[in-house]
Amino acid sequence: MNKDILKRIPKHIGIIPDGNRRWAVGHNMDKKDGYFYGIDPGFQLYETMLEYGVKEATFYGFTQDNTKRPSNQKAAFIEACVSAVNNLANRDANLLIVGNSKSDVFPKELLKYANKRVKFGKGLMNINFLVNYDWKWDLNNGINNIASSDISRIDLIIRWGGRRRLSGFLPVQSVYSDIYVIDEYWPDFKKDHFKEALRWYQTTDVTLGG
Repeated sequence: MNKDILKRIPKHIGIIPDGNRRWAVGHNMDKKDGYFYGIDPGFQLYETMLEYGVKEATFYGFTQDNTKRPSNQKAAFIEACVSAVNNLANRDANLLIVGNSKSDVFPKELLKYANKRVKFGKGLMNINFLVNYDWKWDLNNGINNIASSDISRIDLIIRWGGRRRLSGFLPVQSVYSDIYVIDEYWPDFKKDHFKEALRWYQTTDVTLGG
């Protein structure tokens, strides 16, 4: 589908990049190795969203529940998050990392970006990255002053890996989100996945309950 004939482009897209471990197992690797292969797809998607004029995107990094996984997996997804941010620092984006930065598992390398927006390059789009995030932690400050209050309402959520659930992903901002699920695993990202989601989004109605 030519992007020129799309009638609606979501202003804010949520990304749940699931299936890294299952992908690794399917490629005869250790589960922890899948996280490394999830970095490049994020930048492919970033470039694609810029091309289509998306203004804001929120990526799920890791949750506090994820830190219960084996230590080698935990170290791998933390390293992947740090690598992704270091790469983004050389691009054009306004980065906001949201997560419990007071916890010992929050990457020390990312503390300088925690819970504040930082401009990289030309700042062409807002990128929000959920790192050591937990929905209960987010809401703990009260509904009028949630920890993620600087993140806008999400129009469309795209989840890879086939799971039909939000997994605690920004419950307030997701309240009226349309959700599109891709069965393929995140490391197998293709630009066509994004195009399919946008094509589907054209068929949805936006009433916000009205």
